Amino acid sequence: MVRLSELEKAEVWDRFEAGESQRSISRRLGRSPSTIRTLLLGSGFRRPVSGAEWSTLRLSLIEREEISRGLAAGESLRCVASRLGRAASTVSREVAANGGRHSYRATSAHRASRHRARRPKPAKLGFNHQLREVVEEKLELWWSPRQISDWLTEAYPDSQEMRVSHETIYQSLFIQGKGSLRKELWRCLRSGRATRRPQGRPASTKGQIRDMVMISERPAEVEDRAVPGHWEGDLIIGKNQTAIGTLVERWSRYVMLFPLPDGKTAEAVRDALTATVQRLPDHLWQSLTWDQGKEMAQHVQFSIDTGVDVYFCDPKSPWQRGTNENTNGLLRQYFPKGTDMSRLTQEDLDQAAYSLNTRPRQTLGGMTPSDKLAETLQ
Repeated sequence: MVRLSELEKAEVWDRFEAGESQRSISRRLGRSPSTIRTLLLGSGFRRPVSGAEWSTLRLSLIEREEISRGLAAGESLRCVASRLGRAASTVSREVAANGGRHSYRATSAHRASRHRARRPKPAKLGFNHQLREVVEEKLELWWSPRQISDWLTEAYPDSQEMRVSHETIYQSLFIQGKGSLRKELWRCLRSGRATRRPQGRPASTKGQIRDMVMISERPAEVEDRAVPGHWEGDLIIGKNQTAIGTLVERWSRYVMLFPLPDGKTAEAVRDALTATVQRLPDHLWQSLTWDQGKEMAQHVQFSIDTGVDVYFCDPKSPWQRGTNENTNGLLRQYFPKGTDMSRLTQEDLDQAAYSLNTRPRQTLGGMTPSDKLAETLQ
């Protein structure tokens, strides 16, 4: 493969920064789209800065020498900035970042600034082997990058070297040149994708159900997550329209799953839901919120059998049961699209639920759903 010349690289960056698409750039240069994408992806879609390049927006060595002379003469930062035609905040940050008023030196400040501007920067996970091993271990447990980042802060409160942002973890998985983590670990992300891209959602075509009580009539305590016992539910669809049922408790984010080996008919769902309710104490079952799927056509009989009130979301409004939507996204790590759900046993589902229920959650202040729900059983 013939590499891009320096002139071609510069043209790629010029066109990309002007808003031109990657495919259009490839046609203009007569190069394959993969060649253009490799160049852009390799530096995180940001133009690399070499030692010879310097933006006119940055302070020059001459300007830094003028700052140094002004400080030595006892001038205020605002006075120096005015003489240079720069914002006072620019001069203030420059001095503060390079030793302060009494230690500022123009030459060393200029050298440090050029070093900080180089791109791409070395990834923290590339040279901190202990941190990388810990992050990889948690990714293999299917923790999200944000969960890992928050946990590191709690687990290593006195070590700045053991801190890493969730964005750095994502970049180490997605961006060439920052790929300090094992490449196959992107499969542990809940999205199951090696790149970031938007994803649409098809419109729902579900039918009408009789005697529905809408979510607008749901008690305020449910919306506020003030007390436990209020659940959200849905189905996850697999190969050949096989399905499993998912339930998540709004207060604790505790997850319960149930199989549907005989299909997702209204009767099968009602029987499975009724059996699942019996697995926890009565006080933990106050209400259930579902979308307008036909599988809940027997909701009235379910409420009579269990005493659980059922509320329905508005059409095409999945955000009204956002906790369950988020949980279903996590569960796709365990049950990817194309899985034959009819082959899953209750034991298989309990193992997945246990994995989710023992993960720390940012929304729970670092607690796990199991620990949170246990508070109601003491």
